[in-house]
Amino acid sequence: MLFNSIAFAIFLPVVLALYWGAPPRLRNPIVLVASYFFYGMWDWRFLSLLAISTVVDYTIGRRLEVADGAHARKLLLIASLVVNLGILGIFKYLNFFVDSFVDLIGRTGAEPNRPFLQVVLPVGISFYTFQTLSYTIDVYRRRLRPVRNVVTFATYVAYFPQLVAGPIERANVLLPQLQELNRRVSTDQITSGLTLILLGLFKKVVLADGVADVVDRSFAAPGEMSWVAMGTGIAAFAIQIYGDFSGYTDMARGVSRLMGIELSLNFAQPYLSRNITEFWRRWHISLSNWLRDYLYISLGGNRRGTVRTYTNLMLTMLLGGLWHGASFNFVIWGALHGLLLVIHRLVRNGSVPDRPLRFTDIPAVTITFMLVCAVWVFFRAEDLGASVKVFRAMAFQSGVSSGADLMLVAAAFATMVCIDVAARLDWITIAAVRRRPEIAGALVSAAVVGVVLFSGGSPRPFVYFQF
Repeated sequence: MLFNSIAFAIFLPVVLALYWGAPPRLRNPIVLVASYFFYGMWDWRFLSLLAISTVVDYTIGRRLEVADGAHARKLLLIASLVVNLGILGIFKYLNFFVDSFVDLIGRTGAEPNRPFLQVVLPVGISFYTFQTLSYTIDVYRRRLRPVRNVVTFATYVAYFPQLVAGPIERANVLLPQLQELNRRVSTDQITSGLTLILLGLFKKVVLADGVADVVDRSFAAPGEMSWVAMGTGIAAFAIQIYGDFSGYTDMARGVSRLMGIELSLNFAQPYLSRNITEFWRRWHISLSNWLRDYLYISLGGNRRGTVRTYTNLMLTMLLGGLWHGASFNFVIWGALHGLLLVIHRLVRNGSVPDRPLRFTDIPAVTITFMLVCAVWVFFRAEDLGASVKVFRAMAFQSGVSSGADLMLVAAAFATMVCIDVAARLDWITIAAVRRRPEIAGALVSAAVVGVVLFSGGSPRPFVYFQF
């Protein structure tokens, strides 16, 4: 499996050597072949889905350019939606809907036979489906001219640094960079790219994987946990999913930067947010913006009155929850975030402070983090019953927690906060490194040591590979 860190450590230098050693006109074909090889090492059969999305949206994009009449253009857009969402629905949601229907029928007293159908979920299908859909919708809205070079478009769809876990890259951001064949990479890009890769590895290996066992123990048997132990497990999961997902994004941006291509920022210190609206402007930014631009605004946004605005917001977050996974827990997770966003708009009109963080913001940041952690329970628990057990443990089960677990999670939390505060203050920049190279060198050495020390356990897949 190519997602293994050792395999990737071999794969990446080979690709970069071929990429920079080849004539400019061959760079996109090299990236395209590498991307299909990268994805095919997981399961080559699902390369066909990637190819179908590519061919369909490339063809429809070209047809939209010459189609006459609003009706013909709308039919082409519908065709893209049907193909892409149809593939996503079959491979991601078919089992969920079939099981839910069988359970519903079973509650009437009937005993239906459960179909023996287990559809494998292709890695990253939600990411590249949304990415190709954004291209077609933008072409339909005449905000983007369709790509004529099929290799360039295929490279955009399958671009390996962000293929399996984002960011969900807009065509108007990534395509112009891929079309620039004579792109160069500067010394600053190499330095910052390698720094991002190391930072991402540190977040993943030291922070996320470091607390993973605490998370697994807590959520495996919530009925046996004290409220302290369960609370420690919930906090550990907040650290795990942030370190895991933002760590992947950092590495994706770093790898891409080594090829002279800049990917979008996907995280901006979300746990330092002062309210839930700010959190969603800083967490999984590419998905938040996608849902806003292609779903919320399409539903009417805030243009049709207060009630419709809140309805649109709830629907957007419900579908955002369902995007993450085919289970009622994800639907509830999205619904709760939608409810929190509605409450914040009612209380503060959805405003976000446009100023730097202050010490006086600590209570607001703490409350927001605690609310996010509480809702994370539905994201991590196996099912609704397990979620109820977690909250029951938090409310009623007295006792203590492992001192080692508490110290580990506290240390990971403090490290995470320090990294985010440093990033918010622009201390993790090329300019900052040039000002204090000795401090930067010490931090890099410490990060390398941390990654080496924490790399001895069994490798854990990235959490968002399942989406």
